Amino acid sequence: MLSTVQLVLAGIGIGVLMAAPIGPVNVLVIQRAVAGGFWAGLAAGIGAVIGDGLLAAIAAFSVTAISDVTSAYSGWIQFGGGLLLIGFGVALLFTRPALTIPLGQKSGLVEHTGIIPQTLFLTVTNPGAILGMAAMIGGLGSLIGGLNTYLEALLLVLAVMGGSLLWWLGLSELIATIRHKLTEGRLKLINRIAGTVLIAFGLILLLDGFILR
Repeated sequence: MLSTVQLVLAGIGIGVLMAAPIGPVNVLVIQRAVAGGFWAGLAAGIGAVIGDGLLAAIAAFSVTAISDVTSAYSGWIQFGGGLLLIGFGVALLFTRPALTIPLGQKSGLVEHTGIIPQTLFLTVTNPGAILGMAAMIGGLGSLIGGLNTYLEALLLVLAVMGGSLLWWLGLSELIATIRHKLTEGRLKLINRIAGTVLIAFGLILLLDGFILR
């Protein structure tokens, strides 16, 4: 049985571990932070935070249920996520990066909220994220004998979201700090690399979801 502090720390650890591996959302956050600064990167990360929270909530209450849904609809889940990634990648390949914000245009979190539903969708349609969250929370539940109250489950979910948010805050700040040292040519190269990587991720999801089954 974990104390409240230990449960929160465990949740934060799970959140960081789920967010840290380099995948499509990390690539998007880096590209957005390079192109638009801290708030642009953070907005992309917030979508992943919400997605992680949803997955954590489902896993905290029923690991079996989420595994069954994933198995039954994994092909379609991967198909939707793959198409979205390919669309992102193609858009990046043809996007001209801007080094500065146009005069008179403010840049804050609100101006970049359009990306939030997109990274949310990418997170909840990622089979690796779904199964990884279920495995981590299921493993934690086995170690501590289960979550005994709804409050414990809620605390764990909020802690997971907090850990995920910490990762995206740090990554966005790091990239935003160095972005002004980049030339337009380097920004174009970053866009091309990011676009190619996202297209590759998307194709892998499509191939694994339908062709290789």
